[in-house]
Amino acid sequence: MDFRRIVLVFFLSTTLLFTSPVTSNDDAKVALALYYESLCPYSANFIVNYLAKIFDNSIIDIVDLDLIPYGNARLKANGTITCQHGPYECLLNTIEACAITTWPDLTEHFKFIFCVENLVVKHKYKEWESCFQETGLNSEAVSVCYYSGYGKELELKYAAQTDALEPPHKYVPWVVVNGQPLYEDYENFEVYLCNAYEGNSPPKACQGLTGLATKKKEASPAHHVSLVDELFGSNEVNKAEA
Repeated sequence: MDFRRIVLVFFLSTTLLFTSPVTSNDDAKVALALYYESLCPYSANFIVNYLAKIFDNSIIDIVDLDLIPYGNARLKANGTITCQHGPYECLLNTIEACAITTWPDLTEHFKFIFCVENLVVKHKYKEWESCFQETGLNSEAVSVCYYSGYGKELELKYAAQTDALEPPHKYVPWVVVNGQPLYEDYENFEVYLCNAYEGNSPPKACQGLTGLATKKKEASPAHHVSLVDELFGSNEVNKAEA
């Protein structure tokens, strides 16, 4: 084990030691998975303007949320990762993966990811390091994770998780509730969560949502998503490898 890996293990172990785990006696939590990429404007919009609401209205109490920052990236035969929106997306995907591992408490890593994605919405994503100060979270463990190469290992794990999706994802954001993709209806994810919840005392926010009809649209969407087969790169960010 080289020195950088020893330092990484030390920081992660320290973080886990002093992080209070989130526990729940409710075995009926609904599984919610978000497959996304950091610089996709539709993924950022969903995180900032939709997903964040469940932390305020208590629906998060009935949810087991899993964030997978990989999206439409591609893994080459030589082990390198090519990101749809360029080098900064590869960087931020890995930073967010490191944040999830560094701060396993959902409320901790989500507030950091929310901050970064809010900067994406504002077209200020290159100021992402300001999110450490804004959230009060220590940057050191995330930096060690990224520069040690452990962040790359996390991205390879997310690549395998994304590629194993059945049915395969067609675009991002790709929202999955209890193993079932919501397709274009992902913005109505709260309705699916409340309908899927089988426990006692659902959140008040579910009142009026439970029982509402939903319709998953499987056809190719016209907007609000970044398609898997869209050309990589743009005028702002170019194709790059991580």
